[in-house]
Amino acid sequence: MAATKTRISSFSRNISAVSAPQLPGIKCGPNGTFFVSSGIPDLDKILGGGFPLGSLVMIMEDAEAPHHMLLLRNFMSQGLVQNQPLLYASPAKDPRGFLGTLPCPSSSKDDKSRNHDTEQEKGLRIAWQYKKYFSENQQNIDDHKDSNQEFCNDFDLRKPLEKHFYSGQRVDCVSIKDSPNLATLHDRCATFLAQFPRNDGSFSCMGRIAIQSLCAPQCEHSKMDWDMLSFIRSLKSMLRSANAVAIITFPSSLLSPSFCKRWQHMADVLLSVKAVPDEDKELGKLLTGYQDMVGFLNVHKIARINTQVPMILEATTFSIKLHKRRFLVLECLNQAPIDGSSGTSYGTSGGCSGSSRSGALDF
Repeated sequence: MAATKTRISSFSRNISAVSAPQLPGIKCGPNGTFFVSSGIPDLDKILGGGFPLGSLVMIMEDAEAPHHMLLLRNFMSQGLVQNQPLLYASPAKDPRGFLGTLPCPSSSKDDKSRNHDTEQEKGLRIAWQYKKYFSENQQNIDDHKDSNQEFCNDFDLRKPLEKHFYSGQRVDCVSIKDSPNLATLHDRCATFLAQFPRNDGSFSCMGRIAIQSLCAPQCEHSKMDWDMLSFIRSLKSMLRSANAVAIITFPSSLLSPSFCKRWQHMADVLLSVKAVPDEDKELGKLLTGYQDMVGFLNVHKIARINTQVPMILEATTFSIKLHKRRFLVLECLNQAPIDGSSGTSYGTSGGCSGSSRSGALDF
């Protein structure tokens, strides 16, 4: 009688066959998923570990402010600091000049100063109305502090990245301004990703692709809607079989609503940024720390690889702040107290069963 063969479901994964990566900047997550850092510790925490390897990240730009460049710069700097090859495409005539604006990792002295100041501000901020949330978030804060520094760095936006990080041959820059179509960019991406084949979970090296403003109006291909969509689909397919992560930023306001939805559907991780309205007094009264905000980050979609269980976030909109105008920080939006006399905050007010003077139910 022939030996019985164990039947394996198509949804199962042999985790034991996948070896843990030895490269800095890669960490193993649940269900055999490997993550690379976004370059922003808070964003890695929000996404459940970072950007999954082999994923396509898309960021919708804001027409009023270039806040998407903050995310793009940190993503590129994180890869260069960890000696990961980078392909950067831009509608600028000289994309290599953009590398001089990348932020530099903060020193250990800056990290200690930042952590000390953050603890002091936290103690003041949760003094009364948010103290009940402190205990449940303390464990997450401690885990974040003890995370491996090799995976994600804190970047000082005031200090430029040292030139030796991007002066070598591991950085490839492409200008898409004068290209009549996306064929050249597609070939460069295919050649770049061919260096990082995914073979049985082995990690000899990994790469990053950063494409800025794919449908910028100064590009000749900006009116070729179907060609751009075909390029995104092809890039996503190549990423699935490569040890790499790609980010594409695009001005969604320049796309038709139907094509904008198609672009969003192609993304594994979908984010959007929005500028803070100038002197919005009503919003300033509603949110705490409004004067320190420079923008908002919305998380629309999170990649879920090797699992069918969705990830449910506690919040999908976060404030973008610059701590000491140097470090990029993402925080949940907190509603300001309704009045200063009673100290009642959002979440502790009475529900439909509570009584009110007018006799009407207050929802």
